[in-house]
Amino acid sequence: MLTCNRPQFLGRAIQSIIQQSFEDWELIVVHDGPNQQTAAAMQKWVERDPRIRYFHRDRVGNIANACNYGLARARGQYVAILDDDDYWVAADKLAKQVAFLNSHPDYAGCGGGMTVIDENENVLMSYLKPEQDDPIRARALWANPMTHSTSMFRRSLGAALGYYDESLAGFQDWDIWLRLGRLGKLYNFPEVFTRYTSGGSGASFQQQRKNALSALKIVFRHRMAYRGFTGALALALMHLAYAHLPARIRKSSFSFLSRRKKAIFAGRQKRTAQEHLGPLESKQEDSGPGVSKTVI
Repeated sequence: MLTCNRPQFLGRAIQSIIQQSFEDWELIVVHDGPNQQTAAAMQKWVERDPRIRYFHRDRVGNIANACNYGLARARGQYVAILDDDDYWVAADKLAKQVAFLNSHPDYAGCGGGMTVIDENENVLMSYLKPEQDDPIRARALWANPMTHSTSMFRRSLGAALGYYDESLAGFQDWDIWLRLGRLGKLYNFPEVFTRYTSGGSGASFQQQRKNALSALKIVFRHRMAYRGFTGALALALMHLAYAHLPARIRKSSFSFLSRRKKAIFAGRQKRTAQEHLGPLESKQEDSGPGVSKTVI
């Protein structure tokens, strides 16, 4: 778990890990920056549960650098990522994924579905990624085939790749999953594992041009390993062109387009994801717009 200036969400995320039915885990929290509230909160969590390991870095690095710093200290067989403002809603999430990877040695990793919420926990949308390896690969060049805060991968394979590419300015999670997919199969559970907070800070909006350039690099890098290069390239170029539109146009359309992209690449499974929601969440489906953030 990476954290930087979001202490208000930390407890919710950590509690969702502690509540997992699978108990043989370690939580590595990498804190970049000087936020004293985060440091104080993490000190209490470390004292409460010895499975939590906290590393505070005064110098802020990029997302890939911070992930790699934490993973260099990991000791587990498998790696699961959880953003500090997201949380797991399935108490058996880790148990199911560990059991799957234990029984499927030809798979590099697995993920699941996501419910997008705003900072007040109003539901904006819910979706699943393609389940089986072949349809995952068919869309992998178009969009990230795995939702990162739902996923788990083999640490040995991640280490063999050097983990996240620190030279990329954005979409480092998309890149590592495409690289992992070249070493083994991928699978997405057909159920929602995580709630993803679509914050109002506009981090992804500010990152758009860097993300667009990274998308082009990723599509070219993996063009020989996955299908659909021509269409994926066209989409990446459209993304780059959009990132250069006037700011007022992007501000008015970014949230809508981000959610539409998630829905499109979730495909026909979107309805299935909604069926996993409770009555209250279904009523909140149209509660309002949000701003997507970059997931890693």
